[in-house]
Amino acid sequence: MADGVRYVDVGERRGRLALRQRLAPEARAERPEEVAASLVALHGTDPATVYLAVGARLTDPAGTVPETGRALYEDRSLVRMHGMRHTVFVFPTDLTAVVHASTGRAVAARERAKLVGDMARAGAPDAAWLKEVEESTLAALALRGQATAAELAEDEPRLREQFAYAADKSYEGVHTVSTRLLRVLGVEGKVVRGRPLGSWTSSQFRWAVAPPHPELDVPEAQAALLGRWLAACGPATEADLKWWTGWKVTDVRRALAAIEAQEVSLDEGTGYVVHGDADPVAGPAEPWAALLPALDPTAMAWQARDWYLPPELRPRLFDYSGNVGPTVWWNGRVVGAWAQRPDGEIAWHLLDEEGIGTAERTAIEAEAARLQGWVGTSRVTPRFRTPLEKELTAAKSSPSGV
Repeated sequence: MADGVRYVDVGERRGRLALRQRLAPEARAERPEEVAASLVALHGTDPATVYLAVGARLTDPAGTVPETGRALYEDRSLVRMHGMRHTVFVFPTDLTAVVHASTGRAVAARERAKLVGDMARAGAPDAAWLKEVEESTLAALALRGQATAAELAEDEPRLREQFAYAADKSYEGVHTVSTRLLRVLGVEGKVVRGRPLGSWTSSQFRWAVAPPHPELDVPEAQAALLGRWLAACGPATEADLKWWTGWKVTDVRRALAAIEAQEVSLDEGTGYVVHGDADPVAGPAEPWAALLPALDPTAMAWQARDWYLPPELRPRLFDYSGNVGPTVWWNGRVVGAWAQRPDGEIAWHLLDEEGIGTAERTAIEAEAARLQGWVGTSRVTPRFRTPLEKELTAAKSSPSGV
């Protein structure tokens, strides 16, 4: 310790991760809402990730699909919406106002301006016309409760209007008003994704009117979001915070000051925890194993990942855009990957076998069986394919862990 700043080593960080990310068996939750509250946000770009991330953290994962569906589409205690870095996440409903004010409002202004500009350049109707269509669409959606874009176009035919964009560019194309407008309304927090057209793995969603929420002050909302995330993921560096939120560094620093975050020392440099969280934290009672999905919020939480994901493993675990695939964890570090083969088998492979013996393999195999037990007959293919996941999927059936 120097100048009152405590050093937090890798072992403690992994212990905090195990308990606060609900990965150790003793920390598992009873309901999807508890998982989402602990993680702050569940990545929603790939719909299956939400369910797989929840199931990995439930005491009894057998009810993962119906219970997560209930929370999302019946109770609305969880909401799928745009959030940090212009990415779709699932949040606890009580965080929607915070997320919208802290990260969505500025993006929404840019998205609307871009839509209006693209339509103007294409000679399409003006902003006043677009506003009429928007109001009519929201009214129709409120009456229907949930609807697809095609269903809404039955009530508001102007949604079918098309306009060209990026003329004379290599990416020139045609957009339908419904596609662009509903996207903008989503970023603005006026509509959210509703129940999918297919199963829990489907990426085709209906739309629903967003739950009402107050309009918060931006600095206030940023402080609230950063505080929630640090409580779940701290300690983290300024670079981690800037990456996860997508904010400017000045916004991150202002929010850190507002919550009176405490400094700690990390291998990467200065880190931060919420006020009062700098004391040593004991890890879980027993070593643990986990199979986490592609884009899992734990694997993607920090920008600097060396303390839980060795750099030499990354080429086979990430796609070319930096999206992490399905991962196998042992006691706080990523040691390999898993995949579901066409016949439904959950196959896994270790890339890092340090400290992995018979007992550890047995624990990992038990987690694979636990996952296979609740996924059942569903077939899950990650939206973003990674080298090792594709290898495991294509391989002929063989004993797991090889």
